[in-house]
Amino acid sequence: MARIRTIKPEAFVSESLATVSLTAERTFLGLLTQADDQGRHRDHAAIIAGQLWVLRPEHTPPDVETDLAQLADAGLVCRYKGPDDKRYLHIVTWHQHQKINRPSKSRLPACPHHDTAVGTTPGVAAPTARASITEPAPQLHRTLRESSGQVREPAVNPSADDEAAGQINFTEPSVRERGGLHEAAVTPHGPDLGPRIMDLGDTPSGGASAPAPDTVSAQQLIAEYAAACAHRPPKDVLGHLGREVRKLVDEGIAPAHIRAGLERHRTKGLHPSTLPSLVHEAMNATPATPTAPVTHRAWTNPTDVEAAFGGDL
Repeated sequence: MARIRTIKPEAFVSESLATVSLTAERTFLGLLTQADDQGRHRDHAAIIAGQLWVLRPEHTPPDVETDLAQLADAGLVCRYKGPDDKRYLHIVTWHQHQKINRPSKSRLPACPHHDTAVGTTPGVAAPTARASITEPAPQLHRTLRESSGQVREPAVNPSADDEAAGQINFTEPSVRERGGLHEAAVTPHGPDLGPRIMDLGDTPSGGASAPAPDTVSAQQLIAEYAAACAHRPPKDVLGHLGREVRKLVDEGIAPAHIRAGLERHRTKGLHPSTLPSLVHEAMNATPATPTAPVTHRAWTNPTDVEAAFGGDL
């Protein structure tokens, strides 16, 4: 249900609003009246068009989607996906400009980018009891003293100098002394020379380290696409492609498949909305099986004319 909101005079000299179109600015001001008391709303262009542009049918849901993309690029709204896989948005500066008397609790999921860790929004009192959250006590680091000649157990109550540093004594003597080289424990040869000391930077025993995952952002993929073009595509094309790529990245599609789909799109010059189909083609297209070549045989007269022509001659 629409609510009474506040529009400050500074909104008309806002540099952020000045970077978007007039229709996007009108959509933003309309969202102020439709968002709940925490500044959240469904990120659905058709719903927003029906609420804000019902008497302006020439401004269609695709036009509203363009408005929302401009507002997101300007940092005025934040678009995110909730736990129910539905899209939501919230107004970033909501709590700076809207003072709600007795705000009601939002029924929409919180933004994972701007809301606090405990799930409360700025301006709303955090719960006083946090019995379910238990933080482990920090571990004290032991000090390796090379000049130590004896084994010392850590005291229950550390001394003042150790307590100030936040550390306690190391319980084993140093492997190496300053006066000479006593490194029998780390010598790799010999069966009875004691345990080896493994460098913490080495690969742990049991297998090689796993390769780093191919994590590429949608912005980087679009930058690669624009760099491969002979001429830079129009801004609206790159913006539409960026939204399609962001959806594919959020869906978990591999960056290699998205790159292959973008390469097909760049070669064919199709509409940005066809990118998911091109990515699907790159992922699941079955290569054509080559057929056996037809060899040409020169014509020769048959040796048995009767058998070849069946007596027609």
